[in-house]
Amino acid sequence: MPEPSEPVEEGRAIAATGAGGPTDLAMDEAETLEKTPGGPKGTGAEKKPRSLWSDAWHDLRRNPVFIISGLIILFLVIIAIWPSLIASGDPLDCDLSKAQEGSQPGHPFGFNGQGCDVYTRTVYGARASIQVGVLATLGVTLLGSLLGGLAGFYGGGWDAILSRTTDIFFAIPVILGGLVLLSVISNNTIWPVIGFIVLLGWPQISRIARGSVITAKQNDYVQAARALGASNSRMLLRHITPNAVAPVIVVATIALGTYISLEATLSFLGVGLKPPTVSWGIDISSASQYIRNAPHMLLWPAGALAITVLAFIMLGDAVRDALDPKLR
Repeated sequence: MPEPSEPVEEGRAIAATGAGGPTDLAMDEAETLEKTPGGPKGTGAEKKPRSLWSDAWHDLRRNPVFIISGLIILFLVIIAIWPSLIASGDPLDCDLSKAQEGSQPGHPFGFNGQGCDVYTRTVYGARASIQVGVLATLGVTLLGSLLGGLAGFYGGGWDAILSRTTDIFFAIPVILGGLVLLSVISNNTIWPVIGFIVLLGWPQISRIARGSVITAKQNDYVQAARALGASNSRMLLRHITPNAVAPVIVVATIALGTYISLEATLSFLGVGLKPPTVSWGIDISSASQYIRNAPHMLLWPAGALAITVLAFIMLGDAVRDALDPKLR
């Protein structure tokens, strides 16, 4: 009997439109289609969740602190590799007749106590300082991460030995250790300074890596991999390391600026880099005795050092904010 069914269907349509009208029904249908994995036409409209690294990069690109510090560091790296791009002179070409003179045409920063161009030496000084900072950071990160990661993963006696060893190294004053160890080395290259920084710097990274590995290996996905028979090396490389490396990267980035400052301090004390190597620490040390008569000799290398250290610390802070979800 079709006649009685038609009023029923019409009533249902009126009830549906009365609740909100056809517009609301269309909106509900659109929302349902948007939530469908394939979208309205199977085009994959639903976005996949971003990983920690892609999410961090998404935040870093919109962080002005990261952009400013990154541009400064990029400029410093370029002049460290090709200092002749902005400084055409020779940092070892000196004229005693111009000693301690101020700014002149072609010599905007003046001359130092030996008659060398301060501008040229400031530009060339970036090479040694950044080399020491980058290579020392790589050495500290690799050694500390390896020892700390193994101690955190295996635990037991290995963990106890590493903990006591790091306590011993933390008890050594860095400056005093540098004065004692580097004073007996006559090598004028950067390698003794890098070796000293790695020797006393790895315990900090080691403790960070150890704590991160201990936290990561307690997660469910690691326990599931272990239950499925995954080897220790596979769990370390595929499951634990990618999820424990973020704190190590943050600490290493901030420490890079600290190592550059440490190199300048050791060079200032006369046990770090030595002439004829061009370094900001050496120039600051030689200019300290002329600070009253020729303050420009100290101002420019000290300013370059301060800007470099500040740029790396700012970069580390930006990376920390992006990689630590707890800070959001």
